[in-house]
Amino acid sequence: MLRFFIFLTLISFNSAYASIDTYEFKDADKQARFHELVADLRCPKCQNQNLADSNSAIAQDLRQKVYEMLGAEKSNIEIVDYMVARYGDFVLYEPRFNGQNAILWLGPFVLLIVGLAIVIYLTRQRSKKVINTTVESIELDKQQKQRLQKVLNKGKK
Repeated sequence: MLRFFIFLTLISFNSAYASIDTYEFKDADKQARFHELVADLRCPKCQNQNLADSNSAIAQDLRQKVYEMLGAEKSNIEIVDYMVARYGDFVLYEPRFNGQNAILWLGPFVLLIVGLAIVIYLTRQRSKKVINTTVESIELDKQQKQRLQKVLNKGKK
């Protein structure tokens, strides 16, 4: 039993020594760009984590690739373009506007405009119906018109 607890203890300490990516940068600007890029790029495997937060092997490889490209004096746009060319727009948290995803960008606005048009149309139809209904219900017969005229004439005196 004691051996089992020792074994469990050794296994639990093993995870504490997992590899941690450490990168050395020539200047603070490249370090800031690196952190910005790995925070803006999504891990292709994890799907809901950026490269900085992911522990997957592909995220480690992509962080290494970003580091190497920064060392090769590539611009942020070139690095992002490389990642998009390799992994598609999915790697971006904020996808670019293009023909493939135009419906995703424009769809909500189109639905909003269509919805507003339907609400305005239905409101106008309802108000016309209410006006027509009230006019029809106010129709007076001859006797009621005469009584109304008498009341109005008394009010003028």
